[in-house]
Amino acid sequence: MPGVPAVRRSEPTPGEFKSALSRFCSGVTIVTAIGADGPVGFSCQSFSSLSLEPPFVSFCPAVTSTSWPRIRAAGRFCVNVLSADQDEICRAFARSGTDKFAGVEWIPGDNGAPRLAGSLVSLECTLEDEVPGGDHTIVIARVTAVGPIRDAEPLLFYRSSFHELALEAVGAGAYGADTWRWG
Repeated sequence: MPGVPAVRRSEPTPGEFKSALSRFCSGVTIVTAIGADGPVGFSCQSFSSLSLEPPFVSFCPAVTSTSWPRIRAAGRFCVNVLSADQDEICRAFARSGTDKFAGVEWIPGDNGAPRLAGSLVSLECTLEDEVPGGDHTIVIARVTAVGPIRDAEPLLFYRSSFHELALEAVGAGAYGADTWRWG
């Protein structure tokens, strides 16, 4: 029919999908626990709040993760929300087959899981449920304690690289509060 656009295929290619989702800016976390062989952890960008009552969060480790099975077995873990100056720690925890905790300062939380020094906040959690999600696992966790909250800028991930938030007040917004713009 003239004027009717062609029907696209039903799904994007993996490359198209990855490129599209790289436009979504997110914070970065490191999930940690004390496993049978000592501290274990991995970098995680796919973290989200899920529910206030009960206090649930979610994150999605890859099904190929070698760290998640060790954390799952512990049943208790900590989600450390990273600050802008923790990009190197994030890179270290993204690698496989290395001592991710070498040179990293941490203290055990009330549940025993490592709280990483310099994090914006550490959320102590227990495993509530897991759901298959394609090449990832969707983890639902109950937050049992909130660690100290640090007032600093977050580490952000956008278009496959780390960024810092640079805010500048530009005046009163629609709700009477300062309006912010990206720097």
